[in-house]
Amino acid sequence: MVKVDLTGCDSFVGKEQFQAYVEKALAAQVVLEEESGAGNDFLGWQHLPSAIGKDEIADCLGVVDRWLAKDIDLVVVIGIGGSYLGAKAAIEALSHTFANQLGTHGLKVVFAGENLSEDYTAELLDLVKVRNAACVVISKSGTTTEPAVAFRLVKNHLEEAYGKAEARERIVAITDKARGALKSLSNQEGYKTFVIEDNIGGRFSVLTPVGLVPIALAGFDVAAMVKGAKDAEKALGARKADNPAVRYAAMRNLLYDGGRKIELFASFNPKLQYLGEWLKQLFGESEGKDGKGIFPASVIFTTDLHSMGQYIQDGERMLFETVITVENAGREVTIPSDPQDLDGLNYLAGKHVEHCNRMAQLGTKMAHIDGGVPNLDIRVDKLDEYHLGQLFYFFEKVCGISAYVLGVNPFNQPGVEAYKKNMFKLLEKPGY
Repeated sequence: MVKVDLTGCDSFVGKEQFQAYVEKALAAQVVLEEESGAGNDFLGWQHLPSAIGKDEIADCLGVVDRWLAKDIDLVVVIGIGGSYLGAKAAIEALSHTFANQLGTHGLKVVFAGENLSEDYTAELLDLVKVRNAACVVISKSGTTTEPAVAFRLVKNHLEEAYGKAEARERIVAITDKARGALKSLSNQEGYKTFVIEDNIGGRFSVLTPVGLVPIALAGFDVAAMVKGAKDAEKALGARKADNPAVRYAAMRNLLYDGGRKIELFASFNPKLQYLGEWLKQLFGESEGKDGKGIFPASVIFTTDLHSMGQYIQDGERMLFETVITVENAGREVTIPSDPQDLDGLNYLAGKHVEHCNRMAQLGTKMAHIDGGVPNLDIRVDKLDEYHLGQLFYFFEKVCGISAYVLGVNPFNQPGVEAYKKNMFKLLEKPGY
């Protein structure tokens, strides 16, 4: 199970203070689990892992089998926000870093519809024109501008390249079960569809087909991911003070009320870069409202110690760190000895690279705490589908508890619409 180490906060908060916030977090957990708080019509994610059965998994894998049978080698996943970040985080975490350069076979998943860059769009079209392509489009409404533009272009290409009948077999839509432009189009064209349930918001949807279909297409074990989330669901349902989700939510809010307004999500594994992006949306959209909220940011160490390290160490004391630690590396590399030792590294000869990484992590933790930065450590045993499923569910649970402690509705995002209204007016969209 996900482990939480809060000892890096001992010199910043008192035990009695922390216990008081644990009680607040326990009360918020009751509100969340009894569905009595604001936004309680968006809690379908809470018991989702235990509700996913073999049929749901098989339905996802059926798409993989059908497209592999067609020798499809590229899938464009179209979505924005929660419609792509969870899948992107999982695929980046589980993939070989240099898979493209190694030329490994099988389906490659790329993402579109998360921006309006013309250069990006043109280069995406360059790619689909030279690959055997298919598309997964993810949108409840089908009218969100960024993914709608991308889908129109990719759909046009598939129809021109393969004909309408074959294009129909190369498009999967993940959308509302009954309404919306994408649902209507899917019914009209006969696309294979998966449902986004009304009671699950985008940023909590990684364990629905929104995340599971792209992750399965990328070749990863979604059944193991669901099993990890299911085990986390059971463990984190305990209404006890030693519940890791309760303890972490309590400490976040205690630090926030003490003036720590920024949470810096950090990892010493570059595979977790997009997990940081997913976390920024999860917490930013859930907590940032009503003039409140911890501002989420993310870094990858040791890389960013050579850019952001100076500010973290000596800048304004308004942040705390949450470090996501993978305790066991998936591969082993040892540092060789060199007869000349011109680089002075022979003192490391025979040691694993990951040992050096661990010492860098410990040294960074000590330095940042000494410099006035509280440190929270979230740990999993290894980076695989099972433990990633645990992490996804853990942070979703924490987010719900923490936002209720903060006193906001975790499940709405009224501020997201502000830029759209201005953009639509500037684009002269009818009605704006």
